[in-house]
Amino acid sequence: MAERITNGYTFTCLLTNDKELRRLNGEFLGHDYATDVLSFPAASGTGIGEMAISVERAAAQALAFGHSVVEEIRLLMLHGALHLTGHDHEIDRGEMKRTEQKWRAEFALPQTLIARAARSALVSGDRP
Repeated sequence: MAERITNGYTFTCLLTNDKELRRLNGEFLGHDYATDVLSFPAASGTGIGEMAISVERAAAQALAFGHSVVEEIRLLMLHGALHLTGHDHEIDRGEMKRTEQKWRAEFALPQTLIARAARSALVSGDRP
């Protein structure tokens, strides 16, 4: 899966816990909270970067959305890999969302992170 998404470029993925994601989020982005996935594009070298996934967060999200932890980790890896290839859903006018939907359908994955965030925002009245 990852090889096709990244056109054969490699990346490293750390599977860890909320405590480590909170530490990384604080150290690199200045945010004092845990998150599900963080991506760190490579400055140079042969790989495209690194990502870290909280298995604790993945397990909770899998339970909440009714699918397996493995499926959730695959979704998080897809999301992180797209960020490593230069996508940014905060500024790309839906390009990452469309790309994520394409790969999700191809790999028979559950609803994407971006779609879940948009649905949650609509329910709460926030802008997606």
